[in-house]
Amino acid sequence: MSARRFLKMPVLGIAAIMAAGFLAGCASVDEVGNSGVRVSGKTGTPIQAFANMKAGSEEDFIMHVGRRTYFKANSAVLDGTAKATLDKQAQWLAQYPKWYIKLQGHADDPSNNGKLSSQRADVVMAYLVSRGVSPDRMWSKGYGRKRLVQDCPDITCKSQNRRVVSNLREELEDHVIAKRRQAAQ
Repeated sequence: MSARRFLKMPVLGIAAIMAAGFLAGCASVDEVGNSGVRVSGKTGTPIQAFANMKAGSEEDFIMHVGRRTYFKANSAVLDGTAKATLDKQAQWLAQYPKWYIKLQGHADDPSNNGKLSSQRADVVMAYLVSRGVSPDRMWSKGYGRKRLVQDCPDITCKSQNRRVVSNLREELEDHVIAKRRQAAQ
């Protein structure tokens, strides 16, 4: 890679390349052992980050499914990549019905961020319902610009904020229960 191209990369990209280089010098290739747990190719011992991960756990969801759905600027339309992520989420949620899911919408545009972040969360919920996930297991909230991943004018930073994060919960939040009771009356 040329120095000019390297210097034009986002900071996170540079950090990732540097970390990969460092780790390549320090570690051997990891493997999956007979138990399905990642082990060091050098020593055969379980790698701590994977040693306690169980199928159906929150860590399993994050590592193997993905919890972020991204959008284009000023849009609440799901593209093919977003739909693929949500299809995996729906399949996983069907396999592990004990989980509830809170859909947190985010935006980066200061002019309409509250409305757009809520629309994004609602679109994700509607898509998951269309894939068989019960609406009783989900709720959504738009956060607008309150929880930015990055705050900078560069497109690579701003695009990280155009997202819905699917967070697993073991139970419904109290305000959701109260709201649903009130709607049922």
